[in-house]
Amino acid sequence: MFASAKTQLPSAERALVGRDGYPFRVPETHLVTGHPIQPPFPAGLRSVVFGLGCFWGAEELFWQTEGVWTTAVGYSGGFTPHPTYEEVCTGRTGHTESVLVVFDPDAVTFDELLARFFEVHDPTQGMRQGNDIGTQYRSAVYYTDESQRAAAERAKAVFSEHLAGRGIGPVTTEIAPAGPFYYAEDYHQQYLAKNPNGYRCHAATGVEFPRAALA
Repeated sequence: MFASAKTQLPSAERALVGRDGYPFRVPETHLVTGHPIQPPFPAGLRSVVFGLGCFWGAEELFWQTEGVWTTAVGYSGGFTPHPTYEEVCTGRTGHTESVLVVFDPDAVTFDELLARFFEVHDPTQGMRQGNDIGTQYRSAVYYTDESQRAAAERAKAVFSEHLAGRGIGPVTTEIAPAGPFYYAEDYHQQYLAKNPNGYRCHAATGVEFPRAALA
């Protein structure tokens, strides 16, 4: 029953209440890039929020991507304001572990970020990634403008068809407008830069994204 409860999204009425501000310190700069992880960001940069399982390994994959200016980990897509990691793990906040990706569109296209997103996790697993089970591990794209929404929906459709042809699916990725991004605790930020041998969950399908289909 407990496992089942953790894979069911709560209603707003049943979600944890949360709080008005952060109960912990949020760092100002990225440990690897040295850039700020909180806005305002330089003019011309764009941002998107991805959910693809445990955010430790997910963030590392994106800060290593050319054209990405900064990243941060946090909680998105739910109801509880300024949650703690322990609260998110109860499944009663509605949030998914997520990565804020701030990028230079002149150095990397949004389509390339989407392709990488779909390749490096398994978007068919619903409320889990590998052995990590719960609503906080669901696949999600939280877009920041209409062009990102259209691109995300197109990429999801392309990859869904591509996987279906290999007997894999369906794709369960949530696509929704970005709401508040609540930063995770300091020790989660750039976790794998601090702990190089730390846990990485890459429960990918092993199928390369057909980038040419997005052209």
